[in-house]
Amino acid sequence: MKSIAGAFRRVGLTAFAVAAALSSLVNAEIEVRSLEERAASGNRLVFAHFMIGIVGQRTSASDYDADMQRAKAYGIDAFALNIGTDSYTDTQLGFAYQSAANNGMKVFISFDFSYWQTSDGTGVGQKIAQYAGQSAQLQVNGRPFASSFIGDGVDVNAIRSGAGSNVYFVPNFHPNTDTSTIDGALSWGAWDSNGNNRAPSNGVNVTVAENDAAYESWLNGKTYLAPVAPWFNTHFSSKNWVFPSGDLLFTRWNEVIQQGFPMVEIVTWNDYGESHYVGPLSSEHSDDGSSKWANDMPHDGWLDLSKPFIAAYKNGDTNVANYITQDQVIYWYRRNLNSLNCDSTDSLGRPDGYQTLSDTVYVVTLLKSAGSITIKSGSNSQTFNAGAGANIFTVNAALGQQTFTLTRNGASVLSGTSLMDITAVCTCGLYNFNAYVGTLPAGASDPLPPDGLAQLTAGLQVTTCKPTPSLGTNPPTSTVNNGGGGSSPTPTNCNAGTVADGESGNFTGLCQFACSFGYCPPGPCVCTGFGPSTPPATNGRNGCPVAGEPSAYDGLCSFTCNHGYCPEGACEYC
Repeated sequence: MKSIAGAFRRVGLTAFAVAAALSSLVNAEIEVRSLEERAASGNRLVFAHFMIGIVGQRTSASDYDADMQRAKAYGIDAFALNIGTDSYTDTQLGFAYQSAANNGMKVFISFDFSYWQTSDGTGVGQKIAQYAGQSAQLQVNGRPFASSFIGDGVDVNAIRSGAGSNVYFVPNFHPNTDTSTIDGALSWGAWDSNGNNRAPSNGVNVTVAENDAAYESWLNGKTYLAPVAPWFNTHFSSKNWVFPSGDLLFTRWNEVIQQGFPMVEIVTWNDYGESHYVGPLSSEHSDDGSSKWANDMPHDGWLDLSKPFIAAYKNGDTNVANYITQDQVIYWYRRNLNSLNCDSTDSLGRPDGYQTLSDTVYVVTLLKSAGSITIKSGSNSQTFNAGAGANIFTVNAALGQQTFTLTRNGASVLSGTSLMDITAVCTCGLYNFNAYVGTLPAGASDPLPPDGLAQLTAGLQVTTCKPTPSLGTNPPTSTVNNGGGGSSPTPTNCNAGTVADGESGNFTGLCQFACSFGYCPPGPCVCTGFGPSTPPATNGRNGCPVAGEPSAYDGLCSFTCNHGYCPEGACEYC
């Protein structure tokens, strides 16, 4: 709490106001069980699968810092570092372990047996031994933890012998294999399928819940590491299919908190090729060709959706409403309808299973108190009553703009229009069944970096596509009304800022306060840091500039006064 108090002191709050604001923050949040407590018993741990194979160009531990900091802020305990046998693997593992240690995160190795050999259990163990003693290594029940992607048949005794320790091994083995040497198993059955790694077909649908049941029965009390995935779409020449996703992430998190699995793994942080990334597009990585469907398609909002569920899961609480600290709206949809025909410029054709995806806009509300949500998809418009807590709503997708408005007691609370229209255009001449995810308040811009765009135009049959982000560098302007009767634009998810160059120093305190809590209006203020932030509780009052002050004060005074900071001489309650 010292850092929050310091932030208040820097902007000139009185001791009384600091105490009141801190009290409101403490009362609004429920303490989450520590990693140390949960890891000691191997219970209620949250991982995210991180692909090392696409980050071989990173040059230092600091290149991992943003990923580590973001994951930790959202409640992820450890990254499962998926490794093959690339020449840069050890260099990148060293960077990742060091960054994790620097940022209070944990990591462990997940061996990808698409590249590792099941006959090389000793080599797997020796690789674990290289990093098992590092401070960032995840320990479960006091033992170094490791996992895998596939790998059935590897000699687990050879792994432990090679590691020189009693590794806590939870691989992605499949039911009906021997469990005597493993501590548990990870399921990769995160999507409904036909049981043969394709979308349900011919009346065969193996659900995620059925996969859970099969694993738990087979493991007979050993640790089950359950998958959590938001989406699946891939459009390579070597693999071109989708799994039904839709409301999967929301449904899955509700299953997780109800079932109380001992461990969960988010699939994935950064696998852009299969479109199930929840990490930022801007995370430094090379392009394996996935930029063709990942460009301009951020998924950051899925982490916002996940955050309160992660906290509830860790505490064994089935009521996610207890962990929602501010009003948010998360929405997602595909940029084209199923009927769009791109065959003339896309030789791969539609992905297998595309018929299992519906033309739908999905909207999740995370609310402190009840309101109404209006969803406009092109010419379709529907309004729903949204209760406090987490709820999901859907409307049929239509061509055109996608607009979302949250109201409460007849007043607008959050509203905005997505940067991504639904169109009848084959972007880059291709089918794209990836999801676009947005939020209210709007998140920061999240473009692919240059290395992540390197293969965008390779093999295209059109010449109108350029390897650049096209959503622009600023998020859409949305409005947020925090209960004081005034609305103010919320252009970023800023968590630090100051007065902009050339602007009056009179703005300094206002900008420092407002930017640190997510409202940093361009013009008078400039953001200097990005990340999650939670404003102090609203006091239900609106602020206005004092007579004679410029209009640039309007939004700042509205926001700061509504959150307990209304500096004399600049703002007043109105």
